[in-house]
Amino acid sequence: WAKNDGSVVALTPPEAYEKDTLYRFADAVLDVTRNRLICIREDHTNPKPTEVVNAICAVALDGSGKAEVLVSGKDFFAAPRLSPDGKKLAYICWSHPNMPWDSTQLFVADVDAKTGKVPKAGKALSEGKGVSVLQPAWSPNGELHFVADNSGWWNLYKQGADGKIVNLYAKDAEFSGAAPGWGLGGQNFCFLPDGRIATCYEDRASGSTKLVLLRDGPASSGSGVFSFLGFGRKDAEVEIVEFGQTCLPRSLGSLCPSPDGKTLYFAGSDPDHPGGLYAWTLPTAKSGAPARAEMIVCSMSEDMMIDPAFVSSPTLLQFPTSGGEKAYGYYYAPANPNFQAPAGDLPPLLVKAHGGPTACARTSLSPGIQFWTSRGFAVLDVDYRGSTGYGREYRERLKGNWGIVDIEDVCAGAQHLVKEALANPLQLAIDGGSAGGFTTLGALTFKDVFTAGCSLYGVADLSALAGDTHKFESRYLDGLVGRYPEDKNIYEERAPIQHVEKMSCPILLLQGSEDKIVPPNQAEMMYIAVKARGLPCALKIYEGEQHGFRRSENIEDALNSELAFFARVFGFQAAFGGEQPNLHIANMDENKQGEIESAPSTASASSAAQGKSSLRGLLLGT
Repeated sequence: WAKNDGSVVALTPPEAYEKDTLYRFADAVLDVTRNRLICIREDHTNPKPTEVVNAICAVALDGSGKAEVLVSGKDFFAAPRLSPDGKKLAYICWSHPNMPWDSTQLFVADVDAKTGKVPKAGKALSEGKGVSVLQPAWSPNGELHFVADNSGWWNLYKQGADGKIVNLYAKDAEFSGAAPGWGLGGQNFCFLPDGRIATCYEDRASGSTKLVLLRDGPASSGSGVFSFLGFGRKDAEVEIVEFGQTCLPRSLGSLCPSPDGKTLYFAGSDPDHPGGLYAWTLPTAKSGAPARAEMIVCSMSEDMMIDPAFVSSPTLLQFPTSGGEKAYGYYYAPANPNFQAPAGDLPPLLVKAHGGPTACARTSLSPGIQFWTSRGFAVLDVDYRGSTGYGREYRERLKGNWGIVDIEDVCAGAQHLVKEALANPLQLAIDGGSAGGFTTLGALTFKDVFTAGCSLYGVADLSALAGDTHKFESRYLDGLVGRYPEDKNIYEERAPIQHVEKMSCPILLLQGSEDKIVPPNQAEMMYIAVKARGLPCALKIYEGEQHGFRRSENIEDALNSELAFFARVFGFQAAFGGEQPNLHIANMDENKQGEIESAPSTASASSAAQGKSSLRGLLLGT
């Protein structure tokens, strides 16, 4: 805590607790009147996931380390928000087996004026039955706002001074941000000094973000409590103005106004330009056409910028999938001005399965995607059924069906591009990390659409994941697959590692040695089993890496290794960025010795000397 005199006070000094790491704090709000922070606390005194205790607590600002639990009794809490007068505390809570995108409850509790305690849990503004309520926030005049999906879409609501709850903009769109619920502290709207509200949603027709300015009038109808059936205000006096890409980047979020209300700051990105922090002059009735938002801080240094001619921009596709339904994905065509494919040739295709799995593909500039398109690959980044951004009904298609509909959708996407003559049917590859790695392994095991694949720290054994993971996701699979061990047979039916005999194409496995979520032995078992079947396969284990690669030299090596693997399998010469990777492919490199390849934990001298300029070379193969 930084004081006005310049001194800094540790709010949780080591002497305040037996062991500091037993407690984890997040999502704090300042309670000025009582000289404290109100925040979420996780108590890991007993680190077993079923024994970790979550609560809302107050932490003193005097450095004493004093902490007082205000609200407890649920498995999870989020977003404690104090009203402007300090008299009420709003918060979100939920319990197993729900995830925050399944069902949550919004409570508003009274704060005792003398003691600062919260004597009762408060009044529930949502029933917690099939409705996800997130991101509560108080307006400066004391009205509670939040996003909720009782209509089937996460829309923005408010509870007025009269207690009535109204939908400020009823629309089949998500006003929650890209993948809400995975982290604490997110909020996809903000209050402007002139009384307007700024928020945004992703337009499903284009895949781009629309920014909305709302000015709310007096409520004329509504209800004080959500029901599963939902409700809305038909005659709401709300002024709504939308803005799109004529003045804004394609994707944006994390909105924050300047104190004078003249400027809106936000994080934004375009498919052909790295993301960063933007400033946008807020339009008024007298200002005329809105000015173009200006990037004031870029996430990439100028000497690492990529020539736009080498950048492929995504197109949102809708394609048919199983059950007569539709799925979605972003298609990236090959893009490299220095090369032209022979007439009639079709590009190899890389289908990407995002992680989560309750998440979504993003359209911001991704060097990991441009790496492939600049080398002649087409890419399809699939938002399989179960992804966020398409409403609750689409999101819940994955309930009980993980390992089924996601696999069907990545296969359907590849087949759609083959039918549209946008991909070579003999060169269809797939990759994915974590949950996306599970989809990848499942597609390679249970389907015969792809001719090669790469799993990055992918889940091969569902039973192991169900039995050993952190508290937040410890009951996640209840909804995606079934209860464990009661439904153990379902887990085994869908686990790729249990059905390796069905795999019929080459596979590369990339894994971190210190991965606690997907232990390395899962990749090792897959490698041994696939190798025994005589299929081309390779395994690289990166020392010191965990669930997701962090070191730049390992990220570079992983990309180059995947490219080298596909080049060998598909029979073309690859253009590498930097050094050619050391990759042994079992059952293909017959004259080489060795089993499991271990990637270096530190960059080689030559790659380290390239420094930060290596990214541009990695993308362009120079």
